[in-house]
Amino acid sequence: MKLSTLLLGGTAACAQQVYIPFAGPSLRPHCNGNAVDNKDYAIASPSYYFSEFSYTQTETVRTATSRPAPTTTTSFAPRYSFLSGLVPDLKTTQWGNWDPSSSASVTDVGNPYGNASWTKLWSDVPWVNFTRGIYSTTVEPTPIPTSELVLPPPEPFGSQDCYYFPSDFMLGVAGSAVQIEGAIADEGRTPGYTDVLSLLSPGAAPDYVTNENYYLYKQDIERIASMGIKYYRFSIPWTRILPFVVEGSPVNKLGLDHYDDLINFVLEKGMLPAVMMLHTDSPLQFYPNISETIIIPGEGIGYVDAGFQRSYQNQTYEDAFVHYGKILMTKFSDRVAIWWTFNEPILGSRNGKSIDTVIKSHARLYHFYHDEIKGSGKVSLTLNNNFGVPRDPKDPEDVRAADHFNSFQLATFANPIFLGLDYPESYKVTVSDYVPLTQNDLEYMNGTADFFSIQPYTATVISPPPNSSIEVCAGNASHPLRPYCVTQETMTTTGWNIGYRSHSYVYITPTYFRTYLNYLWNTFRAPIAVTEFGFPVFAEAQKAVQDQLFDSPRRQYYQSYLAEGLKAIWEDGVEWIGAFAWSFADNWEFGSFDARFGIQFVNRTTQERKYKASFFDFVDFIESRRQEECA
Repeated sequence: MKLSTLLLGGTAACAQQVYIPFAGPSLRPHCNGNAVDNKDYAIASPSYYFSEFSYTQTETVRTATSRPAPTTTTSFAPRYSFLSGLVPDLKTTQWGNWDPSSSASVTDVGNPYGNASWTKLWSDVPWVNFTRGIYSTTVEPTPIPTSELVLPPPEPFGSQDCYYFPSDFMLGVAGSAVQIEGAIADEGRTPGYTDVLSLLSPGAAPDYVTNENYYLYKQDIERIASMGIKYYRFSIPWTRILPFVVEGSPVNKLGLDHYDDLINFVLEKGMLPAVMMLHTDSPLQFYPNISETIIIPGEGIGYVDAGFQRSYQNQTYEDAFVHYGKILMTKFSDRVAIWWTFNEPILGSRNGKSIDTVIKSHARLYHFYHDEIKGSGKVSLTLNNNFGVPRDPKDPEDVRAADHFNSFQLATFANPIFLGLDYPESYKVTVSDYVPLTQNDLEYMNGTADFFSIQPYTATVISPPPNSSIEVCAGNASHPLRPYCVTQETMTTTGWNIGYRSHSYVYITPTYFRTYLNYLWNTFRAPIAVTEFGFPVFAEAQKAVQDQLFDSPRRQYYQSYLAEGLKAIWEDGVEWIGAFAWSFADNWEFGSFDARFGIQFVNRTTQERKYKASFFDFVDFIESRRQEECA
């Protein structure tokens, strides 16, 4: 067995990006479909002639197609009234809003879950310039005028494919609470670790207000539905549902009511809700000191500490999170189509205990949903990996380094969850305190995801460490290339970057996307949903608004990625089941509002939203190629 196969836990991918030597101009294979006409054009001389000139309309004015109002509602599980016995003894209460300028005092000091205790969770943090938004109550939506829904002029060079998406291909958009909601101290919510990140990074923008989606959610849903989106993926903050985090503490009634209303409005607009349980917003109570939320480069696995390895009030993170997940599932599972437990967990993992917490928490909630609730929806967790491709695909050491890079980030979670296999060697040789998995563990975890959820923004060129080896790096806790122990670049042996560079690290790398889908499908052997992908146009925040709206690089990104995904379906046999654009609006990118991934523009002063051209292209590319549903 090859070492690259061993690194993947016994499974190797079949697809591999290769560079094909070729001289001269590019071929045009799509021109071979009509041989007679194409040959005629190839050998004929053009003829020139005069005609009567007139100014003609060269654009066809089309408008987006809104989601129709539903005539029936699908139920994915029994209602809460039938499931409440699965989470017994829940008590609900409600708290207010925290206002640092208020002089009001609280008197229930002896109540561990009262207003005094709730207020202390906020006042103990040294907030800087804490601000509130312009809204303090839910804003009722207004219909989107037709003038906003007119499709932009098409790009001159579009995809030449003749393929179709399956009729049930999931068309969705995504957002996360910490990046869009704001209102972080309102209606009973307590702090999460991402709320304090700006306190540790001078100059970073805080998330106190962001897009005020907490009060504008109905208008945002109205705008998304008006574009024809089917799935709306959003996250529910743990600290809005359980302000005191642990089992035995009261559930926040205002939080439950808010997401109950949000989910019902999504359904009313003809869409399906898809819920992320944890999107980088672990409760701050898991941290003895807020400075511990940031990991020093080289010392941990990810670049933040999501608290997975910690305990609070004698409850492990695993037990507390599973309790929180059970509350969400019993309350909302009758109406929610898809559940994700964790978002990109490797980025918030600190050590081996962190990884152990993630995979065991996930497996427990998967079994709770399918075995106890007996839900018919889907459950997964979503992984991230900027697909590592070998610098030279003909060099075995570069290929081995790419295998190491990819397996560390993916197989660490996916081996036990999708294949019932042990951790890959790439993880075990790097993380010395990993928690061994027993055969019972592997049997319990095997098959505990209904599809492979991935967020593949771009690709990364990989080669071995310079003047060292992967093994030497993996054994040296202070090595600067840890934890992945490979060289990451953007340039291949051809001397060209792998794609168009954006505002940050992201490049447009559509051909590698096709290869990546092949890698995932042939390695982990499960249907694949892309639950985030997107593109921040270079210096977009510095452009005039109209120039931000006509976002050609982002339009090319979505169309080219979707076109390559179609090839993976039809030419490579990959079961690709859905695509969720990140993000449905410009938002807070963890300290910055300038890295704009949104397919809608947001005015940060008025909170007005405007559609970008890429939103239309994302929807139109899929819907114009969707197979008709069989009767």
